[in-house]
Amino acid sequence: MASTWRGKTIGPTVPSSYLDNRLPSDSHYGFHLYTPSIAPCMQWLDSQPSKSIIYVSFGSMAALSPDQMVELAFGILNSSKCFLWVVRSSESSKLPENFMRDLSSERGLMVSWSPQMEVLSHAAIGCFLTHCGWNSIVEAISLGVAPMVGVPQWTDQPMNAKYIEDVWRIGVRARANVNGLVGREEVERCVRMVMEGHRSEEMRRNSRKWRELAKKAVGAGGSSDGNIKEFVAKCCSN
Repeated sequence: MASTWRGKTIGPTVPSSYLDNRLPSDSHYGFHLYTPSIAPCMQWLDSQPSKSIIYVSFGSMAALSPDQMVELAFGILNSSKCFLWVVRSSESSKLPENFMRDLSSERGLMVSWSPQMEVLSHAAIGCFLTHCGWNSIVEAISLGVAPMVGVPQWTDQPMNAKYIEDVWRIGVRARANVNGLVGREEVERCVRMVMEGHRSEEMRRNSRKWRELAKKAVGAGGSSDGNIKEFVAKCCSN
């Protein structure tokens, strides 16, 4: 990019308080597409053990099929892990019958939207089950969140899942079956692998490594910091 377009990379572009903390008051993006359930999420997480919770979120646009929602729900339940699951109001009708009614508060919490930065940085989070949207991936890497399970849906998400599993080595991609669904057995297998398996600690170490690299990039003297200063100096000189 630099040789062709003279481009300068900056970022990760997440609030400063979560990375270098040079601007402690910079703790939010300033907007939410939906209204997050802040107090219920954080109070529930505060009551959970460290690294014990599966955080499940498929972002603001992904729409799973009813069959996929059923497989995902039973895969999460069969993992025997507690979970915080973001299910938008438009998606809740796809859940298995009586799923929300029968869900105990000890086992899981379902919300229509969450304060994702606060959730990902919480000590109780042990796994991030994600659609691999770029914003979510950047936030997870910047916060050094526990390993990820990728269930990509479209556009750049399969490529992002490839990076998670094979390049950054901070998670695994759940594979679809012959019917194009990620089955409940595969969901359970992947969750257990990143939370219990022999590879889980390696993934956690890699997550911590990438977080430190992200902090270094945006910190004083880092690559992002230097590129911004160079850009501003050039604008001022013109």
